[in-house]
Amino acid sequence: MQKKSKLKVFALGGLLEIGKNVTAIEYDNEIIIVDCGVAFPEENMLGIDLVIPDFQYLEKNKDKFKAVYLTHGHEDHIGSLPYLLKSFDVPIYGTRLTLGLLENKLREHNLLQKSKLHKVMPGDTIKKGHFSVEFIRTTHSIADSCALAIKTPLGTIVHSGDFKVDYTPIEGETIDLRRFAEIGNEGVLLFLCESTNVEQKGYTLSERNVGVMFQKIFDESPNQRIMVATFSSNIHRIQQILSCADMHGRKVAIMGRSMENAVRTASELGYLTLPEGLVVDVSELKNYTDGQCVIITTGSQGEPMAALSRMASSEHKQVEIKPGDKIIISSSPIPGNEKTVSRVINELMRKGADVIYEGMMDVHVSGHAKQEEIKLMHTLVKPKYLMPVHGEFRHLRAHKELAVSMGMKSENVFVMGLGEVLEFSADGSAKRAGTVPAGQVLVDGLGVGDVGNIVLRDRKHLSQDGLMIVVLIMERGSGAIIAGPDIISRGFVYVRESEYLMDEARTKVRNALDSCEENSITEWSYIKNLVKDVLKDYLWQKTKRSPMILPIIMEI
Repeated sequence: MQKKSKLKVFALGGLLEIGKNVTAIEYDNEIIIVDCGVAFPEENMLGIDLVIPDFQYLEKNKDKFKAVYLTHGHEDHIGSLPYLLKSFDVPIYGTRLTLGLLENKLREHNLLQKSKLHKVMPGDTIKKGHFSVEFIRTTHSIADSCALAIKTPLGTIVHSGDFKVDYTPIEGETIDLRRFAEIGNEGVLLFLCESTNVEQKGYTLSERNVGVMFQKIFDESPNQRIMVATFSSNIHRIQQILSCADMHGRKVAIMGRSMENAVRTASELGYLTLPEGLVVDVSELKNYTDGQCVIITTGSQGEPMAALSRMASSEHKQVEIKPGDKIIISSSPIPGNEKTVSRVINELMRKGADVIYEGMMDVHVSGHAKQEEIKLMHTLVKPKYLMPVHGEFRHLRAHKELAVSMGMKSENVFVMGLGEVLEFSADGSAKRAGTVPAGQVLVDGLGVGDVGNIVLRDRKHLSQDGLMIVVLIMERGSGAIIAGPDIISRGFVYVRESEYLMDEARTKVRNALDSCEENSITEWSYIKNLVKDVLKDYLWQKTKRSPMILPIIMEI
């Protein structure tokens, strides 16, 4: 009798971090992945645009990689697909809105024509090779969200995706709790459950609560221009703003490229209802009074190039903030963005705007399940093993403690790291089984992966201490100094106010070069290192700073 293969589950992103979610499932000669998202750069990642997963393992096993299954259309779940599809030709399965948002991204990367996108509906099952993947309707802060029930030869894996239990969702379709219960009764080997809000007690409020608050704000602001900044993918939130504007006889302008794309895609697919004449171009707002205008914009995370940030810094060409404007920031800051959001709020208030943000009023509710909703899912799914996903270590650890408090055996809950492999045998046992390559790849402009730790270290050095360039011209053969040294400084000191320091630095370098000339030393590497050492010691002694020193030698 043929020996059964092992079932392997591991994350290439989304563990011990927020965002960049991608989970791989491998059996025999087949690998599938669930989601493929991006993360946004941390403060120390100077100049970096995006962070994507390391696809090294998939590249080494290209012939095994069979398909991508998407739970929903947020950036942290679909944003890396254009980078993946440049190297792999695999089919992608997702719901209509998810693929609609993905198409916008693929079009920008000129990949849409060759991509294999397959639309599914909640309730559909895709059978390919060893895996049978069922899409189960859930509720989240974006329409068309699904969990996945993945049947494998060794048992069923349930992946929750991002979810919350919303009994009054905007789109009208509630989470399919009955199907989760049925799958739980059939038996679940492993539950991959999101952990973002696991530390928070109670239940997440319904999205409709935000709509009620919007109505209140619109009622209280009959003569004020209203602006709302939110995530472009939060179609439910956008629909509630549009409905409020229509009810109050206001015209709506959409600002920000991602917002325009999302609204266009969602309305074309029927996920947004746009009464005729409601949405106008931003240039037409001048024809209406402030009390007749609403602007829906990007920039809720304080992104420097987003529309709201440019308005706050008076750099937007079409809209200027004025006293009396009512601005609603309808989101919560992603961890790490708190300072940039606070900066934008301060700038808006300096201009006389009335700013409403989370903490003041219920203008935002999370799309992620809190403890009681996670408990409900555990009760329905009844997994043998749990692998918490989508969170930093503290979230994953808290999720383990929650599961154990509900009676799950501690040894059956695996808090894993990126690339750590959870392996299942035919007898249903599970164990940690080594690691696969995993990590982060940095995207800077058109460069993917060409910026690493050394480049980031240099950028940090430059940002903190500046740069000094030493230029000198040597005669080929004799090594005699013909011209120089000239010293150019950037980001270190203001040269015109530090002439003595620069003259003294030039003298120190000249003395070092003279000693080389006297001793007939012409080796470039030795001279460069000597210049760096002499200048570094002098500048540290005088300023207690260590700029990056770059000697340039030219030969004639």
